[in-house]
Amino acid sequence: MPKKSPNPIDQHVGSRVRMRRLMVGMSQEKLGDALDLTFQQVQKYEKGTNRIGASRLQQIAGILHVPVAFFFEGAPELDDDDRPTGVESVSPAVVSDFLATVDGLALTRAFMQIADPKLRRSIVALVEEIAGPSPETARAS
Repeated sequence: MPKKSPNPIDQHVGSRVRMRRLMVGMSQEKLGDALDLTFQQVQKYEKGTNRIGASRLQQIAGILHVPVAFFFEGAPELDDDDRPTGVESVSPAVVSDFLATVDGLALTRAFMQIADPKLRRSIVALVEEIAGPSPETARAS
Protein backbone atom coordinates (compact mmCIF):
# COMPACT_ATOMS: atom_id res chain seq x y z
CA MET A 1 0.00 0.00 0.00
CA PRO A 2 1.54 3.36 -1.01
CA LYS A 3 2.31 5.82 1.76
CA LYS A 4 -0.10 8.79 1.84
CA SER A 5 1.58 12.18 1.60
CA PRO A 6 0.72 14.86 4.18
CA ASN A 7 -1.97 17.41 3.40
CA PRO A 8 -0.43 20.75 2.29
CA ILE A 9 -2.43 22.65 4.92
CA ASP A 10 -1.21 20.31 7.67
CA GLN A 11 2.35 20.81 6.42
CA HIS A 12 1.92 24.59 6.39
CA VAL A 13 0.43 24.71 9.89
CA GLY A 14 3.19 22.41 11.16
CA SER A 15 5.91 24.54 9.60
CA ARG A 16 4.39 27.63 11.24
CA VAL A 17 4.39 25.83 14.61
CA ARG A 18 8.08 25.03 14.09
CA MET A 19 8.88 28.57 13.00
CA ARG A 20 7.19 30.11 16.03
CA ARG A 21 8.71 27.56 18.40
CA LEU A 22 12.17 28.44 17.09
CA MET A 23 11.41 32.15 17.28
CA VAL A 24 10.69 31.88 20.99
CA GLY A 25 13.72 29.63 21.52
CA MET A 26 11.75 26.58 22.64
CA SER A 27 12.86 23.00 22.03
CA GLN A 28 10.55 20.29 20.71
CA GLU A 29 10.96 18.55 24.05
CA LYS A 30 9.86 21.62 26.01
CA LEU A 31 6.81 22.15 23.77
CA GLY A 32 6.02 18.45 24.10
CA ASP A 33 6.23 18.67 27.88
CA ALA A 34 3.86 21.65 27.90
CA LEU A 35 1.43 19.63 25.74
CA ASP A 36 1.99 16.39 27.68
CA LEU A 37 3.38 14.78 24.49
CA THR A 38 6.70 13.32 23.39
CA PHE A 39 9.04 15.40 21.25
CA GLN A 40 8.47 12.80 18.51
CA GLN A 41 4.78 13.75 18.41
CA VAL A 42 5.77 17.41 18.13
CA GLN A 43 8.04 16.44 15.21
CA LYS A 44 5.12 14.72 13.48
CA TYR A 45 2.95 17.82 13.96
CA GLU A 46 5.70 20.06 12.58
CA LYS A 47 6.20 17.88 9.50
CA GLY A 48 2.46 17.67 8.87
CA THR A 49 2.58 13.89 9.20
CA ASN A 50 -0.03 14.08 11.97
CA ARG A 51 -2.84 16.60 11.92
CA ILE A 52 -3.22 19.01 14.81
CA GLY A 53 -6.75 19.06 16.21
CA ALA A 54 -8.52 22.33 16.91
CA SER A 55 -8.23 22.16 20.70
CA ARG A 56 -4.56 21.14 20.48
CA LEU A 57 -3.85 24.01 18.06
CA GLN A 58 -5.50 26.42 20.51
CA GLN A 59 -3.28 25.02 23.26
CA ILE A 60 -0.14 25.40 21.09
CA ALA A 61 -1.14 28.98 20.23
CA GLY A 62 -1.40 29.81 23.93
CA ILE A 63 1.97 28.25 24.73
CA LEU A 64 3.66 30.08 21.84
CA HIS A 65 1.79 33.36 22.52
CA VAL A 66 0.18 33.80 19.09
CA PRO A 67 -3.41 33.74 17.85
CA VAL A 68 -4.54 30.52 16.15
CA ALA A 69 -4.81 32.47 12.87
CA PHE A 70 -1.01 32.85 12.91
CA PHE A 71 -0.63 29.22 11.89
CA PHE A 72 -2.75 29.73 8.76
CA GLU A 73 -1.10 32.94 7.49
CA GLY A 74 0.17 32.32 3.97
CA ALA A 75 -1.50 28.90 3.75
CA PRO A 76 -2.09 27.56 0.24
CA GLU A 77 -5.61 28.13 -1.04
CA LEU A 78 -7.52 25.01 -1.95
CA ASP A 79 -9.76 24.51 -4.96
CA ASP A 80 -12.80 22.24 -5.09
CA ASP A 81 -10.56 19.17 -5.34
CA ASP A 82 -8.65 20.11 -2.15
CA ARG A 83 -5.44 20.62 -4.10
CA PRO A 84 -3.26 23.70 -3.66
CA THR A 85 -3.76 26.26 -6.40
CA GLY A 86 -1.29 28.94 -7.41
CA VAL A 87 1.22 27.91 -4.78
CA GLU A 88 4.48 26.20 -5.56
CA SER A 89 5.36 23.25 -3.40
CA VAL A 90 8.00 23.91 -0.76
CA SER A 91 8.96 20.98 1.38
CA PRO A 92 8.89 21.41 5.15
CA ALA A 93 12.55 20.33 5.17
CA VAL A 94 13.50 23.38 3.07
CA VAL A 95 11.60 25.66 5.46
CA SER A 96 13.19 23.98 8.49
CA ASP A 97 16.68 24.22 7.00
CA PHE A 98 16.18 27.93 6.29
CA LEU A 99 14.84 28.61 9.79
CA ALA A 100 17.82 26.79 11.28
CA THR A 101 20.20 29.39 9.80
CA VAL A 102 21.12 32.61 11.60
CA ASP A 103 19.86 34.69 8.65
CA GLY A 104 16.63 32.72 8.36
CA LEU A 105 15.79 33.13 12.02
CA ALA A 106 16.77 36.82 12.07
CA LEU A 107 14.72 37.53 8.95
CA THR A 108 11.74 35.64 10.36
CA ARG A 109 11.92 37.41 13.73
CA ALA A 110 12.08 40.83 12.08
CA PHE A 111 9.34 39.98 9.58
CA MET A 112 6.97 38.74 12.30
CA GLN A 113 7.32 42.04 14.15
CA ILE A 114 5.70 43.84 11.23
CA ALA A 115 2.11 44.22 12.42
CA ASP A 116 0.55 45.41 9.16
CA PRO A 117 -0.47 42.38 7.03
CA LYS A 118 -0.57 44.49 3.84
CA LEU A 119 3.00 45.65 4.43
CA ARG A 120 4.10 42.04 5.04
CA ARG A 121 2.47 40.94 1.77
CA SER A 122 4.21 43.83 -0.02
CA ILE A 123 7.57 42.75 1.37
CA VAL A 124 6.96 39.18 0.21
CA ALA A 125 6.03 40.47 -3.26
CA LEU A 126 9.21 42.57 -3.34
CA VAL A 127 11.43 39.64 -2.37
CA GLU A 128 9.72 37.44 -4.96
CA GLU A 129 10.34 40.11 -7.59
CA ILE A 130 14.01 40.39 -6.61
CA ALA A 131 14.42 36.59 -6.62
CA GLY A 132 12.95 36.27 -10.10
CA PRO A 133 10.82 33.45 -11.44
CA SER A 134 10.82 30.18 -9.56
CA PRO A 135 11.70 26.98 -11.44
CA GLU A 136 7.99 26.01 -11.35
CA THR A 137 6.96 29.36 -12.85
CA ALA A 138 9.69 29.19 -15.49
CA ARG A 139 8.59 25.69 -16.57
CA ALA A 140 4.95 26.81 -16.86
CA SER A 141 5.88 29.69 -19.18
